[in-house]
This record gives sequence, C-alpha cells and structure tokens, in this order.
Amino acid sequence: MLNAVARLRAVRLARSTKPFLARGGFKRERCPDCRLVPSHCLCAFRPSVATSAGACLLMADVEPLKPSNTGWLVADVVTDTFAFGWARTETDPALLALLADPQWQPYLVFPGEYAAPERVVHSIEPAAAQGGSGKRPLFVLLDATWTEARKMFRKSPCLDHLPVLSLEPDQISGYKLRRSRRDDHFCTSEVAALCLSLAGETLAEQTLAAYLEVFTHHYLRAKNQLPVLWEGEEHLRLRELARSTTVSGQAPALEIKPASVA
Repeated sequence: MLNAVARLRAVRLARSTKPFLARGGFKRERCPDCRLVPSHCLCAFRPSVATSAGACLLMADVEPLKPSNTGWLVADVVTDTFAFGWARTETDPALLALLADPQWQPYLVFPGEYAAPERVVHSIEPAAAQGGSGKRPLFVLLDATWTEARKMFRKSPCLDHLPVLSLEPDQISGYKLRRSRRDDHFCTSEVAALCLSLAGETLAEQTLAAYLEVFTHHYLRAKNQLPVLWEGEEHLRLRELARSTTVSGQAPALEIKPASVA
C-alpha cells in the first residue's frame, strides 16, 4: 500500500502536462517507491512504527515530486500520516474533516515569532502526549521551502484557529540534501522527529532520525555514483531500532519490511 505522500504524488502527476525534472539530481531510472536508482533502492529498509501521534503534511505544489523531499520518510515511519496539496484559493475538504475530527488535537508547527502570542505553545497536552483519554496529537507540518512555508502560514485561513507549536531545538540541522543559509532551518523529517519527541514517541523519533540518515546515505552515494555501505553505521542503527519492543513478550513496535505493491 502506498504511503500518503506517494498517493499525493500520483494525483499530482496525473494532472501534470509535462514530466517533472529535479534540479541537480541524477537523471537515471528511479524506484517509484523510494525515488532512488535501483542499485541504491531503500525499500528493504522502510520502517513503520505504531504511534499515538499523527502527522499531517500540507505540501507545496511540487514537494511530493522532489526526490530529496523528506516528508516521504515521515509517511513511511508514522502510521497515521496524512498528506494534502496546498493551494491559496482552495482547501481540500478532506483536510478540513481531518482537522475537525474529535479524536485529534491538531498543532500547527511553525516558529512562534510569526504568530500572535496567544496562539503559541511550546509543549502539548500531557493526556494527548501519553495517548490516554485525551485527544491524540496531530502535528500539521508545512512541507515546502522556507519562503513557500511562510506564504502558506500567512494565507491558510483553515489553519488560523490552531495552536502554533513553536519548537526550541538545542541542535542544528544535519540535513545535507538541500542548502539553507540558516542552521536553525530543519527539514520536514527533522521537524517531525522533534514533534514525536514532545509527544513521548521515543521509538518513532529515533527511528525517523535513523531513517533520514540511511536515506541521506543512499541518496548521496547514488548522486556520486558510489556503492551503498550496507554495513555502515546508519544501517546498523536502523536495524538495532528494529529489534526494539514495546513491552516484554509483545510483538516488535517497529517493523522493517519491503514496500508493498499498490
């Protein structure tokens, strides 16, 4: 079964009048699931973690098509991930229904300096974080370039009622596939991992971080026409997390399995 971003990509491609060509990327055949060349395919390492928290990716027009996009990784790891395309003039009814679903407490993840002070929060409700009787946290992530994300934040009336979760990370971004002039700009996968940490989803947070490292390794090795180091530190870390269990005697909380065929 395709993840939420892959489904959005299929919809986006269906209405395209010409093929999408990634700037600066390799021009060879790619796996349709992980977007890498077949020799560097990542599908056998795609993890999935059951979580109480969910993710909602609101994606700029071409983001689902970019091979370097890391929203794909979030959709692979976090079971309850939703993805929607963003447009200034219209809003997907399915997005509105999701934001109104009583099982979820949505948080719009964005720097607090851009929001009214009364909207800004720096933590989430304990009941939601613990997956107890309260609502489940749903992290709404604006998946776009920084310039596009600011525009989306300003011009999305459907999000104006949501609390703005302002993260305060104590590290700089380690993302290597696109350049940013600021160290405090994080890729979508890194932001999602920080959110999962706030929600107490430690296994999912660590898995997403490790999966990003594996993806980055595969992507850069393919770009530079170098072989994958299958026994490298990145792969070993992801395998180690795959052996984690929720409670003694229960099935593993994390699975690593090949991508399913739609």
